[in-house]
Amino acid sequence: MSSSLQTPIQVEILAVAGATMMTLASVIDPLRAANRLSGSTLFNWSLKSHDGQPVALSGGLTLPVTAPFRSSDQGDYLMVVASFDHDRHASSELVAALRFASRNFSTVCGVEAGTWLLARAGLIDGRHVTTHWEDLETLQQSYPDADIDDARFVTDGKIWTCGGASPAFDMLLHLIKSHTTSLLGLEVASVFVYDQRHTADDRQPTTSLGLLQDSEPKLAAAIRMMESHVDNPVTTAAIARRLQISVKSLEILFRRVLQVTPGAFYLNLRLQQARKLVIDTRLGMQEIAVRTGFGSQSTFSRAFRNAFGLAPLNLRHSRHQVSLAQG
Repeated sequence: MSSSLQTPIQVEILAVAGATMMTLASVIDPLRAANRLSGSTLFNWSLKSHDGQPVALSGGLTLPVTAPFRSSDQGDYLMVVASFDHDRHASSELVAALRFASRNFSTVCGVEAGTWLLARAGLIDGRHVTTHWEDLETLQQSYPDADIDDARFVTDGKIWTCGGASPAFDMLLHLIKSHTTSLLGLEVASVFVYDQRHTADDRQPTTSLGLLQDSEPKLAAAIRMMESHVDNPVTTAAIARRLQISVKSLEILFRRVLQVTPGAFYLNLRLQQARKLVIDTRLGMQEIAVRTGFGSQSTFSRAFRNAFGLAPLNLRHSRHQVSLAQG
């Protein structure tokens, strides 16, 4: 189709070491596809790093960039893309440059953990924002003056934020439609065989259920109930009662579809959340035990060691040593 703008939209992408290739692709490729489908240059983009050197991505790949990021940079959109170990990779100098550069862009977007960099730059106070679901609670505690939401993506004035790769794709489709047409947005989604089933306000699921929502609604409802009671686990019997089925039927459902019992699934869900808190926060082990529904720290430590082969404190110390060696 043909869709043109008087002048191309200028998009600058700041990639922080540890970002994922999939999230970066969700930012760049929709713009590329929009240009190709329209037969004109609707969007110009540049990829930058804090020092102009190639960016080491989370998957072990290195991505070349066009230039270093500067506080004097300007344009229509600034996309800050970050993921793993963003606090270690984003220096105070980079955050300061981001703070100044944000004044020169019409819209500043925090993509996945990019929201944390916007927060450190003082850009989310009083704003409605989101980030990846794993970090929502920690971000709210760290920045209580921000309104943290679990939506896929949020637009609040000049500050846009989103969760992981799929919400980033949704946000870029929204950007394309905002400057061109809904039809072009639909065609871009179709190029990637992307089913636009979600709205911006849809919550980010802890467990991506996909087709299970439609094919196994009882199972999906059970999992959502478990997710909402991580800190105060409910019994399998209580879940079955809520779903108006027998405990035996619930157990058969979990075994048939997921090859695991409801109890084992629930325990793994809580332990995965605990592992995230152990690695990515400074919370004490007792606090983590409480947040993930364990009656005592010793019970938590034993279950954690059985699942991951290390006691929680040992895992935290080992990850810290790895970070020091890499930094």
